[in-house]
Amino acid sequence: MSILILGLVLFLGLHLIPTVPALKTQLVHTFGENRYKGLFAMLAALGLILIIVGYGRAPSEPRLFTSFIGARHAAPLVMVISFILFAAANMKGHIRAWVKHPMLLGLALWALVHLLANGHAKATLLFSVFLAYAAIDLLSVIRRKSYKSFTPVLKFDVIACVSGLLLALLVMTFHRQLMGVAVVPWGV
Repeated sequence: MSILILGLVLFLGLHLIPTVPALKTQLVHTFGENRYKGLFAMLAALGLILIIVGYGRAPSEPRLFTSFIGARHAAPLVMVISFILFAAANMKGHIRAWVKHPMLLGLALWALVHLLANGHAKATLLFSVFLAYAAIDLLSVIRRKSYKSFTPVLKFDVIACVSGLLLALLVMTFHRQLMGVAVVPWGV
């Protein structure tokens, strides 16, 4: 479990840097904009790899709580919404204009439904930490008013909905092979 914890600390610790603007400014000043972004990307990738490897190696037991059957049934729909929000996060569509921070909302939904649908120690750690991160970062961007106005274009909403739906269906189809748990009847 220590590899998983190290990965979470590294990955999410880096992603919390913008919540402390003075720290980010100091780091950019110290390293320069391009080097800061390069180091951030490299270390974030390393953190993500550690999360994946650590989760795979960590024992599922003990079970901390019984999973909520409603969360297991709602998960496919919630994941379609999450993937649409992920897709909309970098598109200038109405979804992003209305939600403001679709990536963080999608992450919170993903983490919450997975947290409630599991119950094993490693899953509880992973999803509760991501849920906490999403909440902290969302509160931070709201406090900092970190939002850029734009004129929404409908085609980006269509692209986000179609690509989010297709990606969600793809992940659900191969979820058993990717994560060891079948989540839909048509999964392989």
